[in-house]
Amino acid sequence: MTRHRIHLLQRKGRGAASNRTGRYETHAHDPFDDGWGAIEEDPPPLETQVWIDSSRTVIARNTSPDLSFDRSINPYRGCEHGCVYCYARPSHAWLGLSPGQDFESKLTMKPDAAALLRRELARPGYRPRVIALGTNTDPYQPIERRHRVTRQILEVLSECRHPVGVVTKSGLIARDADILGPMAAGRLARAFVSVTTLDRGLARRMEPRAPTPARRLEAIGALSAAGVPVGVMFAPVVPGLNDGEMEAVLEAAREAGATTAGYTLLRLPHEIKDLFREWLEAHEPDRAARVMALVRDCRGGRDYDPEWGGRMKGSGPFADMIARRFALARRRHGLDNRGPELDSTRFVKPAADPGQFALL
Repeated sequence: MTRHRIHLLQRKGRGAASNRTGRYETHAHDPFDDGWGAIEEDPPPLETQVWIDSSRTVIARNTSPDLSFDRSINPYRGCEHGCVYCYARPSHAWLGLSPGQDFESKLTMKPDAAALLRRELARPGYRPRVIALGTNTDPYQPIERRHRVTRQILEVLSECRHPVGVVTKSGLIARDADILGPMAAGRLARAFVSVTTLDRGLARRMEPRAPTPARRLEAIGALSAAGVPVGVMFAPVVPGLNDGEMEAVLEAAREAGATTAGYTLLRLPHEIKDLFREWLEAHEPDRAARVMALVRDCRGGRDYDPEWGGRMKGSGPFADMIARRFALARRRHGLDNRGPELDSTRFVKPAADPGQFALL
């Protein structure tokens, strides 16, 4: 798609440059300039729409060898942060929606998530292990401020003394330090805050509705002050775009209070590769070719390699260099402390109905 045609669907404050049809749809739609001046006009802004998710369960299970957890909760589908590189975008195709601008503006929420969680934890066969919160879309995206689904989930987990790990790129997590702090004191909570760049301009282009890098560093400080073990995720590393900031981000996070760090390499599965190429042409045209060349260098000559064991970090000379730089920077800034293991032995099974008294 040319830069002119991309302009036809660009929306201010949104990450994806278009609304490409999902891979399961039978018809595709492509913008077309008919020469009547539409290119000179800015498209109208997209309004965020939120629907109710009527799922009957809230805990998702996985058997991925690349993940350190086997269960997770996602209070929302879609994410208003609009990060163009988000690996969760293809999941919107399952809903018959576009992984492009639909992913950022057509969201679903689970208002009954806390009640569903309570019911699942109360089942006779349930065995506690760390629940990861926010693995597909951000649990602290803007609509959480109003709906508070994530906070309600944390309240149930705190009541049941169930361990939880939270990943976010939002400063809103600091709001829940009053829950996470006491949980952390009992080895029941830890958090990671994602900081991809310290450049406000680049952050605004890549992650248009996420908090600024400074706000995220403030959140790290607030969690640390509350006693929550908190790390920084330099994720994703975008070769040729933000990789030069790795050391600076880790240093800033350490100064803010982070005690550990991690990273992942840019992943471009399914529709993301085309959405990302469009974004590069629209926002980084001078670097687009080099960025994609480096991406392929890390993925065996392809835009993406889905093989287990390598998809998170990539392979090849550039990926190896990133791994060495990260290891050195993490050690230099004292961010190689894994922290205490979370405790699953203190779990207290809840009543399925919070109004029901336990029998003695």
